[in-house]
Amino acid sequence: MTKQTITALLVDDHALLRAGIRVLLSTTDHIELVGEASKAEQGIQLYQQLLPDIVIMDLSMPGIGGLEAIRRILLHDDQAKILVFSVHHEAVFVNRALQAGAKGYITKNSAPSLLIEAINGLVNANTYIEAGLLSHDDIGEPRGDHANVINGFSPREFDVYRLLAQGLTVNAIADQLCLQQKTVSNYATQIKKKLGVQTFTELAHIASSLGLLSHSRI
Repeated sequence: MTKQTITALLVDDHALLRAGIRVLLSTTDHIELVGEASKAEQGIQLYQQLLPDIVIMDLSMPGIGGLEAIRRILLHDDQAKILVFSVHHEAVFVNRALQAGAKGYITKNSAPSLLIEAINGLVNANTYIEAGLLSHDDIGEPRGDHANVINGFSPREFDVYRLLAQGLTVNAIADQLCLQQKTVSNYATQIKKKLGVQTFTELAHIASSLGLLSHSRI
């Protein structure tokens, strides 16, 4: 008995990674890659056109980013099944993705076979989280005063905060996220006020303590 074909959309800004996943999925007899996007905005458009069974979504991309893309896809289709495929393994990233509406999460350093397993898991069981990413105590992370504030950030605030903490200027962040400089400045002011800090160095210290700076964008 042949398996029903699973259609997948891949959203990631790294061409080599997309090529690798394309080859990997071509080795299966039941998963078909029907579309690819290098930007989140393009991924949202393709989802609406193709209505794939599953979306494989990176988090860190130029433009609106993966978290906001997840939210917008779910606004269009609350039954969408989105699997986050990210370099970030910290609980704060996993929880934010799940809060945005993702149904699964695996890391890019996992074995290739895990991607196939995760796709099957989402289609068959509606959820799949890579083993070891979340302990029972991690569910609902982050904890602590600053961490709880960050947990309440909107997807856009979270993206701006991470980039500020990495040392990017307002101008550079505006270019990367395709926002007006004034908009980014307003976000920066709001973020510092919410966290009760005055400087970008303090923002970076908080981010480092929560493990948000442990990886460069991949």
